[in-house]
Amino acid sequence: MSRIEDKKTTGYVFNIQKYSVHDGPGIRTIAFLKGCHLRCRWCSNPESQEPLPQVAVNNNRCIGTDKCHFCMDACPRGAVYSDGSKVAIRRELCKDCTDLACANACPAQGLNIYGKLQTVDEVMKVVEQDAPFYARSGGGMTLSGGEPFLQGKFALALLREARARFIRTAVETCGMCEQSVLLEAGKYLNYVLFDIKSMDSAKHKEMTGLPNEHIISNLKALCEEYPDKPILVRTPIVPGFNDTPEAVTAIAEFIEPFGEHVQYEMLPYHRLGTQKYEFLDRSYLMGDVSLDNLAYKKLLKYAHRVLKGRHHIPK
Repeated sequence: MSRIEDKKTTGYVFNIQKYSVHDGPGIRTIAFLKGCHLRCRWCSNPESQEPLPQVAVNNNRCIGTDKCHFCMDACPRGAVYSDGSKVAIRRELCKDCTDLACANACPAQGLNIYGKLQTVDEVMKVVEQDAPFYARSGGGMTLSGGEPFLQGKFALALLREARARFIRTAVETCGMCEQSVLLEAGKYLNYVLFDIKSMDSAKHKEMTGLPNEHIISNLKALCEEYPDKPILVRTPIVPGFNDTPEAVTAIAEFIEPFGEHVQYEMLPYHRLGTQKYEFLDRSYLMGDVSLDNLAYKKLLKYAHRVLKGRHHIPK
């Protein structure tokens, strides 16, 4: 595909976050792409899961349907209605709607849109704004999601165009994607952040919606195809799921044979993003559980015993 074609390639992006220092080396700009096969119970970006744009309802901003009804008038499907004095949505009626006239009509940002169709060129113009920071810090662009490789054509075009503009690239992937897309992307990636959540396939399916065999296979294939590619395997430590010495040791032992280019990091569970479930009329399935900090620090030791210097301690 030519650069002209790459620049015109479109995909759904729900956020572009600048000046990030936790998603790859140096200072980075993260492009968050819509869509993910997994349904992790603790997901902090629930707006990332569906592949198409969604309407978010923030009733704290809503003027009130007794004073304003622009959104209801604008909806061609009758999905937006008044629930008391506030706006509500019949989600089944707005499924697959890409017009989202209701949110565009709202004068108070009581309705917002998660996801926008953008070209590669539009995304890269934002990414390039911080090019001086990338040069000084060794940073660049990171693709995240959702699962960015679910939009394979768009993700690959973004990576090719970034490299054409001499911008370093990284990706955050859950590994649940087409292996051919992942391996093709490896040609254009300087750095890979790859989630391994559990080696227990049954538990993985219970907590994410899918088993882990394809994810494991994808990591193996990536390491074999690119034996020198810097890869950081990451595990979110989630209470009641993988917060045991056995679970952590199993992941560390799986990673150990891959060699020095594959490093490891354990991320403590957090509840960031829970309000977004409310905006999408969804329940946060993890409830009020929390990760004991002392227990987490003890778990770090189990990974360190296996991986030694290849185990990163989060800052």
